[in-house]
Amino acid sequence: MKQTILVTGGTGFIGSHTTVELQQAGYDVVIIDNLSNSNANVVDGIEKITGIRPAFEQVDLNDIDKVEAVFKKYPIQGIIHFAASKAVGESVEKPLLYYRNNLNSLMNVLELMPKYGAKGIIFSSSCTVYGQPTDENLPVTEQAPIQKALSPYGNTKQINEEIIQDYIHSGAPIKSIILRYFNPIGAHPSALIGELPNGVPMNLIPFVTQTAIGIRKQLKIFGNDYNTPDKTCIRDYIYVVDLAKAHVKAMTRVLDQETDPVEVFNIGTGHGYSTLEIVEGFERATGVKLPWEYAPRREGDIEAIWGNVDKANKVLGWSADTPLDDILRSAWNWQKKLREDGIQ
Repeated sequence: MKQTILVTGGTGFIGSHTTVELQQAGYDVVIIDNLSNSNANVVDGIEKITGIRPAFEQVDLNDIDKVEAVFKKYPIQGIIHFAASKAVGESVEKPLLYYRNNLNSLMNVLELMPKYGAKGIIFSSSCTVYGQPTDENLPVTEQAPIQKALSPYGNTKQINEEIIQDYIHSGAPIKSIILRYFNPIGAHPSALIGELPNGVPMNLIPFVTQTAIGIRKQLKIFGNDYNTPDKTCIRDYIYVVDLAKAHVKAMTRVLDQETDPVEVFNIGTGHGYSTLEIVEGFERATGVKLPWEYAPRREGDIEAIWGNVDKANKVLGWSADTPLDDILRSAWNWQKKLREDGIQ
């Protein structure tokens, strides 16, 4: 019998790609999403790719009664928890929104797991828990010190990691793998699903593609006074399909193998690219010239971070190996498909 996985935030960017990979790996998938930053049409895209329509429940995870109804309805064995507000800048402006949404949603899911026999949860954490690592700690390993978060968003990831560890330490009969990942970019090669933020994008690549196609007049590069080779921020950009596959590896491990109750893995490429390098890479990969200008730094942005992913490579048997130009082209193909379909 197929195992059933609950994917919270499953119509979002990473959640939708992970749903595809889970289905292709033989799992049944149930999606919960309140559609606050996504669209129900994503389920159609998933079905076109895999030939299987995942179950979809439009539920707010902060409503524990409605979440419990989902647990009653489906035989959920594992959970991948993506659902969260996720914009660094917005979290600085609206901290209570972020604490209320990101903490309560996880606690409700954790509380219901033992009651309904769910065995494992993969938590979508972030490299933001490392704050700004010192030069000697780059690339960051899982043993790097957790720094004081630079934004409420980053702080919710730290607190949620602690909630999971404390809950399991208290004797809860579940296991967890925490995936701390870097900057997901790109879109499915089919161009049937991709990143589709509501309003003005907070992330670099949708801003790049929307500028390239004429939705935005000019790309803003936030900060050109950082202590990096070209003075712009450095990030570890990982292809969203590679990232989705890491979640499948983690789920198989947490459900089917003897492991420690809580494990932590960095999920990235092990390489850092500056904002300027990404802009130039996009122009090279697509042949499209981007209008851009420098803008002041954004509060909460980290100067430079990239990951050491040896542990994930070795223990999970996973690696990110898609070339950057291919990833950037996939994002551009997705943007063009949105234009074709009259969505953007």
